[in-house]
Amino acid sequence: MEKLKETIAPFIHFIETGSFFSKIIIALLIFFIGWNIISIITGLFKKYLKKIKFDITLEPFITNLVLWVLRALLFISTASYLGIETTSFIAILGTVGLAVGLALQGSLSNFAGGVLILLLRPFKVGDLVDMQDHLGVVKEIKLFKTILLSPENKTILLPNGAVSNGNIVNYTVEGLIRVDLSVGISYTSNIKKAKETILEVLHSTEYVLKTPAPFVGVVELGDSSVNLAVRPYSKPEHYWDVYFKVYEDMKLALDNAGIEIPFPQLDVHTDK
Repeated sequence: MEKLKETIAPFIHFIETGSFFSKIIIALLIFFIGWNIISIITGLFKKYLKKIKFDITLEPFITNLVLWVLRALLFISTASYLGIETTSFIAILGTVGLAVGLALQGSLSNFAGGVLILLLRPFKVGDLVDMQDHLGVVKEIKLFKTILLSPENKTILLPNGAVSNGNIVNYTVEGLIRVDLSVGISYTSNIKKAKETILEVLHSTEYVLKTPAPFVGVVELGDSSVNLAVRPYSKPEHYWDVYFKVYEDMKLALDNAGIEIPFPQLDVHTDK
């Protein structure tokens, strides 16, 4: 213990009797050490959130919030150690923040929209949504923008201000989605046989749910065909699998059953 006191005694003496220059050096040392400790704490906090399986949508927001709050406290503490009046300093920061806020109104609108999305949670990462005339799976929710992945594998960046104030259709929240399909058969075809053929296809197609039961019915008497509405249900992530598979199998099954899918027709009558 005595040796330890002797070792750190010069350092303590330097702190007590040092000049303003020495205080700056010590303040920088405190800031550097504190910065690294904060990084370690934030990393451990992030691991803890993953361990308890915290909501993947809120995790980045909570982690960044903790990170910047700790950094702000470190900055204020360092300034206070140097003898800087923190109340005046905070007032100056507030004035600067107001000026920056006026210059970045659009960005602040997106920031506010991001906070609302994270708090109200109209959708989460992995949901299939339709918003701002774009359909896609939510890939990431950031404070200023939401990132979608479209069915064409395109990355779509949407500003959160517009997203939070616009219409949002969430296809995932109920756990299932109806796939709206249609097919036309000729007026000479047997409607009952066509419906039975299509229902057989639906019952045998992978990812088509048994409950709610798929439905097939006449939706329109068109100019050239009797149009049938085909309504299977699937999980949102299997929407496109069902969509393409059912159309293909319907065509093959109707052909095998001898049910005609007619081309558009036009009857022309001439007067002598």
